[in-house]
Amino acid sequence: MTTTTSPTVLAAARGPLADLRGIALGRVIRVELRKMFDTRSGFWLMASIVILGVLATVGTVLFAPEEELTHNTFAAAIGFPMTIVLPIIAILSITGEWSQRTGLTTFTLVPHRGRVLLAKTVSSVIVGIAAMLLALVVGVVGNVVGTAITGTDLVWDLSVAQFGTIVVGSLLCLLTGTMLGMVIRNSPGALVTYFVMTLVLPTVFGILATSQPDFVDVRPWVDAELARSFLFEGPPTGEQWAQVAVTATLWLVLPALLGLRAALRSEVK
Repeated sequence: MTTTTSPTVLAAARGPLADLRGIALGRVIRVELRKMFDTRSGFWLMASIVILGVLATVGTVLFAPEEELTHNTFAAAIGFPMTIVLPIIAILSITGEWSQRTGLTTFTLVPHRGRVLLAKTVSSVIVGIAAMLLALVVGVVGNVVGTAITGTDLVWDLSVAQFGTIVVGSLLCLLTGTMLGMVIRNSPGALVTYFVMTLVLPTVFGILATSQPDFVDVRPWVDAELARSFLFEGPPTGEQWAQVAVTATLWLVLPALLGLRAALRSEVK
């Protein structure tokens, strides 16, 4: 005797799994954004963006020469700590599934790891752009209040193009954190590697440029930190844009592809 199962019963049995496989990317992004804020450590990490922005503004008013109290100065002072905090946010977002042992739950609910990693990347970029807009607003307030306190003239010397390059530079820093999270998949290791890349390697390149004159012309093509600095100093020239593209490919894109491959295949425990 054979037993037949009606299509309705099969559909009902497959329904939950089909719904899990079909979770929309937008919903996953919203979940990842909420995960950035719904823990105590995550909340204070996000709050540190605002706190550091206010402290940078106050420090600029107190210690910067009066002739340098301009919108560009305030924006640069606020943007500097954000280039440190934003990559940390990106690293913790990616490595959380491996470091905090939540990967089994996450990748069971959303079996397609690529979708989860994309959602984490997009949510980090959203936070980064929001932080840059916040920096712009705080810079405006700092410029108005600072010049009022010191009695100097208001100077609005931050162009739209310059602000755009600052955003690009900040996002490159953030995506470097995303890349390290996928490559290493361990929070302490990724954080240490990031600070080595941003502090130790530029120092080594600087020593080489000092001791080897021929390396001076080569350095902007291999030193990612030096190339990114062009984005924060003003609209880059054509050659500087090429140097940004080459160093980003060397230190960001290629490692990110290798890290993505490893993250998609690595065992989650």
